[in-house]
Amino acid sequence: MISELPMFQILSAMARHAAESQKVSATNIAHADQPGYKAAQIESFDTFLDRVRMGSESGGLNGTFRTEAADTPAAPNGNTVSLEQELFNSADAMGQHQMALTVYTKSLDLLRTAIGKR
Repeated sequence: MISELPMFQILSAMARHAAESQKVSATNIAHADQPGYKAAQIESFDTFLDRVRMGSESGGLNGTFRTEAADTPAAPNGNTVSLEQELFNSADAMGQHQMALTVYTKSLDLLRTAIGKR
């Protein structure tokens, strides 16, 4: 019921986006020494929201996030993983996930207070 409110759907999508971003970074890091591996990156959350608003995302806010080739230079072995960039992306995703969960939790607390369930 509460999870059907648009704000909670957005926060849930934001947490899922951060988790998927962590997954993409972990995969890139795992392949950092594989010759010819092309690093991937996930679309920004803003881009995902734009697709949802335009109606081109069939699943709405529960839809999938697109990945694309990362725009990083290739090493002599053809690998395009930048460990520094992946560590930054991973830390950023962790912060985004924590923010989404915190706002979700605080919003639930506020709703509970408003209806007298505290």
